[in-house]
Amino acid sequence: MANTWLPTLKNPDLQSGYDRAIMFSRMEVKLTRPDAEIRRKLRSDYEKDASVLIDVSAVVAANFHTVVAANKYWSNT
Repeated sequence: MANTWLPTLKNPDLQSGYDRAIMFSRMEVKLTRPDAEIRRKLRSDYEKDASVLIDVSAVVAANFHTVVAANKYWSNT
């Protein structure tokens, strides 16, 4: 990937870390499904499906865990 979209994992506070976790999750979708028109068409398939929305929450939580762990690592070094 030629374009750097993630310069650091360091965050000044938890809200910034959570925002970064959401950004990760969105970027994962964009990188695995690069065609914006296809993403738009597929959205109607999952936006009303509670189980898919719960899965999305799990992905964001996992990404948030990664960000928090990285920040704890840097604060201890």
